[in-house]
Amino acid sequence: MRNVTLFNAPGHRFVLLHESEPGEEEGIRSNQYLVLHEGRGVLLDPGGFGVMPGVLTELLQYIEPRELKAIILSHQDPDIVGGLSTWLELTEAPVYAPCIWFRFLPHYGIRDLSRFVPVPDEGMACEFSPGFQLKLVPAHFLHSEGQLNVYDPIARILFTGDIGGAMLPSDLEYEFVDDFARHLPYIEGFHRRYMCSIRAVQCWVETVSGLDIDMLAPQHGPVYRGRAVQDFIGWLSNLKCGIDLMVPGGRFADGTRS
Repeated sequence: MRNVTLFNAPGHRFVLLHESEPGEEEGIRSNQYLVLHEGRGVLLDPGGFGVMPGVLTELLQYIEPRELKAIILSHQDPDIVGGLSTWLELTEAPVYAPCIWFRFLPHYGIRDLSRFVPVPDEGMACEFSPGFQLKLVPAHFLHSEGQLNVYDPIARILFTGDIGGAMLPSDLEYEFVDDFARHLPYIEGFHRRYMCSIRAVQCWVETVSGLDIDMLAPQHGPVYRGRAVQDFIGWLSNLKCGIDLMVPGGRFADGTRS
């Protein structure tokens, strides 16, 4: 799936820029998003090294790299940060990342941190130009310490990182979740294992409850829209996961596996 426009209004667009296909990187398929406003853009989770050329090709259909106002990293995983060194050569945009992960950035071959903006634990609002603001929302331990979500108040889309991510079979693709019950088998095991605890989940639910959300855009799998947004949040808010399920010996009480 490529270039799925999730929101389009005069002067503002929110685009699922590129979903990497199997074989582009050994691992799981990931989504990259581009938020466009009046000819400028913000790139969310640019992806690993293997998908970088494809992401760049798709981005060039909208803007030049020099027209990026920012790159935002939700957390530290290689499927998010792996291609960042190359992006830093193509754009002068600042990079926003959770402050807790700054000490690990040199391990990605990044020595100069002068362009990096540390995002505090409580998140922050970022105004990139008049009328163009994104809100960085804390989602700690879901699954990463310091995890960030990104909320676009114009599009009413919440980029959720790994929250809501789906592990679809390689022969199955669809762009949107409209029927949550049918989608549930593709997210349940992942969330039970990778989300930290029901306490972390409920903190996130309370944090985002005041946002006007039309879509949830995860880093893996299809985008939630319509009734599926509240169906997912309601399901997740009652989910025992992570340390809630641990028993001695490295096992999980419900048989959950990675």
